[in-house]
Amino acid sequence: MTPRKVGPFSVRPIGLGCMNLSHAYGVPPSPEAGEALLRRALELGVDFFDTAALYGFGANEELVGRVLGPHRSRFVLASKCGMTGVDGKRVIDGRPETLKHTCEEALRRLRTDVIDLYYLHRWDRQVPIEDSVGALADLVREGKIRAIGLSEVSAATLRRAHAVHPIAAVQTEYSLWTRNAEIAVLEACRELGAAFVAFSPLARGFLGGALRDVSGFDAKDIRRAMPRFFPDNYAQNLKLLDGFEALAREAGCTPAQLALAWLLAQGEHVVPIPGTTRIAHLEENFAAASLRIDAALLERAGALLNRHTVAGPRYPAATQQEIDTEEF
Repeated sequence: MTPRKVGPFSVRPIGLGCMNLSHAYGVPPSPEAGEALLRRALELGVDFFDTAALYGFGANEELVGRVLGPHRSRFVLASKCGMTGVDGKRVIDGRPETLKHTCEEALRRLRTDVIDLYYLHRWDRQVPIEDSVGALADLVREGKIRAIGLSEVSAATLRRAHAVHPIAAVQTEYSLWTRNAEIAVLEACRELGAAFVAFSPLARGFLGGALRDVSGFDAKDIRRAMPRFFPDNYAQNLKLLDGFEALAREAGCTPAQLALAWLLAQGEHVVPIPGTTRIAHLEENFAAASLRIDAALLERAGALLNRHTVAGPRYPAATQQEIDTEEF
């Protein structure tokens, strides 16, 4: 696996998004199961772990810190600020004092003296991006974080932020069925030397191939509010899955591996961070970086699944208003 650059760091091409272990998709796995998955990831050679203050309202950072803290020198640690849980509710707050306070809490929960990559999880439109990034730059100077990232921002916002302090990475949803990054920010990252960290690279489970029935989602599963998973849209999207699975068989890999291989082929600066609660899926995903799949087959996958063929927007309207990414 040829390493990829994330700011000053070299990491394996596929990292691990830790959100699923504490947040977002219904009842999370037990702490013991989460610990087992993190330990197995470290054994496999995963060296880029991604968490956030928001996930489980601090519980995910605590899990990552407890399990991986003793092995801190073996991996690049990423977390996020600017969107946290306050009195049981999700709050976007990009004020400098809030970001600095959140960082202090994260350092304690993660059991570390420094966070390698610290993202602004959402741009708080009430606060100039220059002010929020300026606060993160202070944290770099203080030695509490090593590099700055942004999440769900446009190319224009990235450039404004980069003028204040070099931005090491932009994290945004990117997969065969979510292509918004291709409008501008993917190329802006390339030009500025920033990594593009792709979250939800498996389309929130869809590209794994096993998610055929979405009627049984837990009441707290965020996919219940996502239009692509609404019954009518999902019925249309499922029609694409048979063809995608046929392509995976032709490539000699699983659907998830084909989806990750496609992402890795979109640029040397792209680093997917699939999340999972299952060790078998963890092993399957990480192995995708070792595959060699014909470029023509990858192009066929992209032609099958794209913004023109997928039914429904990725976010409901209220969520879309909170983010700064370009939209088709």
